[in-house]
Amino acid sequence: MFDKKMLPLMGAACALVLAVVQPAAAQTAPPFGGAGSSAPGSATDPNPTSVTRDTSGSRMNRNTAEGRRQERANSQRERQAAAAAAATPEQIRAEAQAQATAAGLTCQVTEAVNPGVTAEQIKIYEAACASGPGYILIASTPPQNFDCLELAGTAYTARLRDPAADVGQQCVLPANQNGLAVIGGWAREAGVACTVDEAVAIGKSSENNIVYEVGCTGVDGYWLEKVATGWKLQDCLQIVSVGGTCRFTTAQEQADGFEPKLAGTDAAACDVAQVRLMGSNPNGRFYEAKCAAEGEGYIARVSTAGVTEQIYPCATAQRIGNGCTLTPAPAAAPAPTE
Repeated sequence: MFDKKMLPLMGAACALVLAVVQPAAAQTAPPFGGAGSSAPGSATDPNPTSVTRDTSGSRMNRNTAEGRRQERANSQRERQAAAAAAATPEQIRAEAQAQATAAGLTCQVTEAVNPGVTAEQIKIYEAACASGPGYILIASTPPQNFDCLELAGTAYTARLRDPAADVGQQCVLPANQNGLAVIGGWAREAGVACTVDEAVAIGKSSENNIVYEVGCTGVDGYWLEKVATGWKLQDCLQIVSVGGTCRFTTAQEQADGFEPKLAGTDAAACDVAQVRLMGSNPNGRFYEAKCAAEGEGYIARVSTAGVTEQIYPCATAQRIGNGCTLTPAPAAAPAPTE
């Protein structure tokens, strides 16, 4: 049975990235202000005396403990900025690979960038992998990693609520804009035969597994979840039947995808306008199909192998489940008059 308990992708891991990541500009901007500012005491300092200034404008001798502490902090930031600027792409990729390996990821890093540092001055990397999703890596102890697909899913969910939402750190390497290909490949592994045209991570299950939604061209879509035994796959008719929502699947796609199941049956002439999953038992599933023709509809029993084994016209199927609800029951014949 479908598990309705699914948590949105707003967990602590993503929240940490939003909290600690500084933009790349923080690493390269002048450490004492805007463009053209200079470190006190440097060759371009307009006031080259041995002082720094506090926010009130009073002077503070560099020989004081506070002055020395500030000078050391400034010097450290300058060295870090210079080191980052001097790092080659090859060095950054090697550093990112070391972090990915330390984190236990099966990622062969093909490309990496260093977008900034955390508030604690710990390096951050974005890494693209030879296969699968990329990652944001934080060179902390122990190392931290954040799946690019999960971060993109968090952003997608947040923007549904507020298009102007601040979605925090996201993966920006072109090679990491591969969610459709990666999730679509997983869907094929799970047994999806359609052409996947949309895909995104949408939340977590009660077992803390990431759940993905895929949309299919012209037919019903799916939710899929990686579990210990492989992939757990649920079509959107299942999802809707228990109150869930598939954002990438329309009612018309569901109707069009179901119609071929009526071929070769007594309902073959039905132009399916709407379909719903009524329920299931060990013999298979029961669907109601509403036809375009006024007052025409059927209940179909479809085996676990996907074969339609029995058809019941809505006019005579009131005892199956709760009967047809998409197709109005025919009006009762008027009572004969004396």
